[in-house]
Amino acid sequence: MHRLTLTTALAAAIASASTVGHAAPKEGGTLVIGSTSTPRHFNGAIQSGIATAVPSTQIFASPLRYDDQWNPHPYLAKSWEVSKDGLTVTLHLVENAKFHDETPVTSEDVKFSIETIKKNHPFKTMLQPVTSVETPDAHTVVIHFDHPHPAFLLAMSPALMPILPEHVYGQGDIKTNPANLKPVGSGPFEFDTYKQGEYIKLKKFDDFFIKGKPHLDNIVIQIIGDENNLMLSTERGDIDMVPFLSAVRDIERLKKDDNLVVTDAGYDAIGPINWLAFNTRKQPLDKVEVRQAIAYAVDRDFIVKKLLGGFAPEATGPIVPESPFYSGDVDKFAVDIDKANQMLDDAGLKKGSDGSRFSLTVDYIPGDPEQQRNIAEYLRSQLRRVGITVNVRSAPDFPTWAQRISSYDFDMTMDNVYNWGDPIIGVDRTYISSNIRPNVIWSNTQQYSNPKVDELLEKAATETDPEKRAELYKEFQKIVVGDVPIYFLNETPMYTVYKKGLKNAPTSIWGAASPLDDVYWDDGSN
Repeated sequence: MHRLTLTTALAAAIASASTVGHAAPKEGGTLVIGSTSTPRHFNGAIQSGIATAVPSTQIFASPLRYDDQWNPHPYLAKSWEVSKDGLTVTLHLVENAKFHDETPVTSEDVKFSIETIKKNHPFKTMLQPVTSVETPDAHTVVIHFDHPHPAFLLAMSPALMPILPEHVYGQGDIKTNPANLKPVGSGPFEFDTYKQGEYIKLKKFDDFFIKGKPHLDNIVIQIIGDENNLMLSTERGDIDMVPFLSAVRDIERLKKDDNLVVTDAGYDAIGPINWLAFNTRKQPLDKVEVRQAIAYAVDRDFIVKKLLGGFAPEATGPIVPESPFYSGDVDKFAVDIDKANQMLDDAGLKKGSDGSRFSLTVDYIPGDPEQQRNIAEYLRSQLRRVGITVNVRSAPDFPTWAQRISSYDFDMTMDNVYNWGDPIIGVDRTYISSNIRPNVIWSNTQQYSNPKVDELLEKAATETDPEKRAELYKEFQKIVVGDVPIYFLNETPMYTVYKKGLKNAPTSIWGAASPLDDVYWDDGSN
């Protein structure tokens, strides 16, 4: 077997080196995290999304964890091995891990969790190649695949593979298990209290398997539904940290506060992209030249610099630049109104006496005016320049928008979709034709189908050589950008805001969707 192993001794050495020359962390205190999102529950094995991931990654430990350079580190697995043929991964678990009810964590719990995630998690491609899981002893897990799965190590991250206690979650239907709202994990913090729509309180787990951690006594996630009230609470000092902040006006506002640190460090694996999606089966959007003409008519530079204040980098394709598989060798569709008009003329879509060629409706996700509604409104005026009449359609709530898009009741829509670390996990779902699934939001709702793209994604999903994978994804990106099932606008900015007294705020590739066991207050006053 080919070993890809980091021993606990090495991990300890790295941790020791990082603290040389620094005072020991202060113990105790409470961290108050501000959020506008109310989680459905706290079980990240069956629910994706940031609202669940932030508390879930404190409550549940996972086999591995990642730093800010995409490097895996031991967590529940003290070491691991990948077979030369890529068809087997063996995990060697730490022997002192306990769940919050003091039950030991065993290989059977890991097996149960992997099988549960494969069956229930919305990211179907994430564990699809897993064929079986063996548990030769209490601390060894052997995972078998039907083909090499290059994204599996990343899939063992805290946000994607929480390890559940089988004795708690293995009874009945896991989707309705009461423990989803009163979770039991083995992470650094254990569940204390949840008042729906108001706050989540977590407390330090004294028997956490990494000795000396966590440093904080409590974490409170304060839910404040109104964004402006969240900003006011942060400025008053009632909130200690706001992760995943994306509203550019709020970022600008909090940057002026001398008591706060505002940083975009971390989040590289989240990979959020804001885009304009087309229903490729609706006329005239079923013609690639029409979609290309719209791309040439939209001024991405204006959106990024003016509408979004320069805080949102431009997005040029389906994979974000922070990914090792990003390629910028794609058509950028620099704005060209004359070219767009000529392409529409050549497609036989002449202007009528009123100057309009045809009408389209654009939808947007409610609740995000800056990157959704405002850009949709911009499209109305911009596309008029090429003779396209755009009607902006609002939705009263997210479920209404999601139902329209997933049932293909749309022409164009604004959308915001995440890469989730590896293309197998978060990118393939949007473009592979086998994922055209009615009534499933964030599947291939564009109904885009290109056999070459399917072929490239299938090859990349089994290729273990990073350079060869990158070449496959480079070709994939070039084709998809040229076909324009989606016109990519901007990376959604993600910032963490926190008080200057807070140390070791999360900067890993998962940002605050990762354990906060290293976080502490340097002055001990909170």
